[in-house]
Amino acid sequence: MWDQRYNTEEYMYGKEPNQFLASVSSELPKGRVLCLAEGEGRNAVFLAKQGCQVLAVDSSAVGLEKAKKLAEANNVTIGTQAADLAHLVIEPGKWDAIVSIFAHVPSVIRKELHRKVVKGLRSGGVFILEAYTPAQLALKTGGPPNEDMMMTLEALRLELEGLEFTHARELERVIVEGKLHTGKGAVVQVVARKP
Repeated sequence: MWDQRYNTEEYMYGKEPNQFLASVSSELPKGRVLCLAEGEGRNAVFLAKQGCQVLAVDSSAVGLEKAKKLAEANNVTIGTQAADLAHLVIEPGKWDAIVSIFAHVPSVIRKELHRKVVKGLRSGGVFILEAYTPAQLALKTGGPPNEDMMMTLEALRLELEGLEFTHARELERVIVEGKLHTGKGAVVQVVARKP
């Protein structure tokens, strides 16, 4: 599905970074950053331009090829890895930051992935997440049509046990990120630090 979606010259979610990520990027350590479900690379390229060493992971090799082109066009380098998030190995204590922007997978996969995220961060490392909440289903402006793949702050507090939340909100905001995320969105936003 994602290879088909990305198989076009157009960047389906745009070339600019996610607005929430850009607004909190000053809280990220300038080191190794893992970007989950990174697609066509807009967030990875933004972080590389901030001086981070970025690995972009996505299930779509087509999306990651576009990510490399976007990096080249912006005179930065990013690493890429084609991987299913259900089977992604995250080395413990390796990452200064991990970023998850609209990385929607079934809850059984997400819970295990978030356990790996907590272990994967170094002490002082930061996790940044923005995702759709179940309220998004009524808005129909993006995201999967499946409540099990949506996230709530309550669930994230459990799944990310071991991290200290410095920013944690559920809200509605206008999202304009390419043609597939445009309009009012119901989202959850998290910035959390590993002690």
